[in-house]
Amino acid sequence: MNDKKSFHMPVSDFREQGKKMVDWIADYLENVENYPVLSQVKPGEIRAQLPASAPTEGESFDAMMKDVNKIIMPGITHWQSPDFFAFFPSNNSAPSILGEMLASGLGVQGMLWATSPAATELETHVLDWVADMLSLPAQFKSTGTGGGVIQDTASTGTLTAILAAREKKNRFMSNDKGVKNGMVAYVSSQTHSSAEKAIKIVGIGKNNLRKIEVDETFAMKPDALEKQIKTDLDNGLVPFFVCASVGTTSSNAIDPVFSIGEICKKYDLWLHIDAAMAGTAAICPEFRPLLNGIELADSFLFNPHKWMFTNFDCDCFFVADRTILINTLSILPEYLKNKATESGAVFDYRDWHVQLGRKFRALKLWFVIRHYGVEGLQFHIRKHVEMAQTFARWVDESNDFILLNQPPLNLVCFYHKNGNEFNKKLMDTINQEGKLFFSHTVLDERFVLRMCIGQTNTDWRHIETAWTIIRETAKKLSES
Repeated sequence: MNDKKSFHMPVSDFREQGKKMVDWIADYLENVENYPVLSQVKPGEIRAQLPASAPTEGESFDAMMKDVNKIIMPGITHWQSPDFFAFFPSNNSAPSILGEMLASGLGVQGMLWATSPAATELETHVLDWVADMLSLPAQFKSTGTGGGVIQDTASTGTLTAILAAREKKNRFMSNDKGVKNGMVAYVSSQTHSSAEKAIKIVGIGKNNLRKIEVDETFAMKPDALEKQIKTDLDNGLVPFFVCASVGTTSSNAIDPVFSIGEICKKYDLWLHIDAAMAGTAAICPEFRPLLNGIELADSFLFNPHKWMFTNFDCDCFFVADRTILINTLSILPEYLKNKATESGAVFDYRDWHVQLGRKFRALKLWFVIRHYGVEGLQFHIRKHVEMAQTFARWVDESNDFILLNQPPLNLVCFYHKNGNEFNKKLMDTINQEGKLFFSHTVLDERFVLRMCIGQTNTDWRHIETAWTIIRETAKKLSES
């Protein structure tokens, strides 16, 4: 059939609409703080405005953007707002957006070195940069026994670490014979839920996940860890994995990595360090002690997409011995065989994580590091920490609010003296008004408010306004 008709967008239209899109994004970033931070729509409200079936004929891009403004934008919670203080940040920046745009335009599938050598070699090199920026031990660089790889999220990174730990303990026999019975993993009661999810995925089962008690700072107790390991060994079980957190989700607690690492070495357990947000802080020399003990770790991860101005998704995962990782995950079907792989002279990152296909994520991280430089990244990290420490001081000096603990970095946990129900009502009232958005946790049966200060464009006026809103709203609720 010799039909010359095409439904593809002409390059001329793409050029025109692409320029409009950049302008739209730029306008959005300039005006994002004018939107309600938390989306105000009700469940089902977005879908109710969408047609029941896909269009038979194609529509114009202008029509699409009209619906973006009318339907989609009211349903967006604005993570890029400088008044976003909930959860942990998922911050962005102009160089990161441009890097993401370039990666999308190139459309690289970087599963093998051969499928795009630049994608692999840039990633290897940038992660060596990152290792140096964080002062990681030499084994975590490509020039050592291990190296780094960009995964999508910390959840996938933790899953990868558990798989490698399982295979190391089983001498790589699980791949053929299945999971050995009685294997046991250890986390603290404050470890991110992704560890429990990963334990279920790999076939260990949550009943074989030990949640170790924490101290008054909500950090894992090493003596409690060792006691549990001994008990499990006495019962004929097989301890194999420990996750230490540098910055827990609830309170940013820092586990004593060195003490935990010594226990892992004593009993031959894999030590994985989850520093999803807080790891970025180690770029600053004064915060590098947070990672003391990392020289004893088998794997380490952190998310530039949280606090390093690199848009989601981008998780940097480092391993001390890459052969364990590769032997755990490598499968080479005929259709992936090639001379470069057979030579052994290249990295094929498909062997470093669960998925086969992979985006060219290194471009946006490369752009961010080159734009800011180490000096620029340090400046903004220090500023966020300073703002958080100042906010914590305001809370501590207040007659109505109580500071849970002195924040180690940029997360402030606090609560109103009127109790759990009042704190929940205070948070819900403020969030629904849309001027700022913060979240909560529960620690020692106390409903605790969390203010995480790390959004790209948050400045002093934003935290001053937030504190004013919190105090004034609390006063109104107390008087009502």
